[in-house]
Amino acid sequence: MATELTLLSRNYCHLCLEMAEALAPMAEEFGIGVRVIDVDADPELEARYDELVPVLLFGDDELCHHFLDTTKVREYLTGIR
Repeated sequence: MATELTLLSRNYCHLCLEMAEALAPMAEEFGIGVRVIDVDADPELEARYDELVPVLLFGDDELCHHFLDTTKVREYLTGIR
């Protein structure tokens, strides 16, 4: 089963774009997919993560928000292999 991260994002959010761009090389390195979800399209996600966006999740585990924590994400991905 392929590993997939979820990036909770907004279309107009520069931090979201920056996190997606910073995450791309790591996703390629680990051979994982990244699913991007617009929080504004889901009232439950918007209520839960509104001020934290962008948020990077693996399942229900929040790996980081606002900025990509490359060390934490790399350690997490190494641990689940």
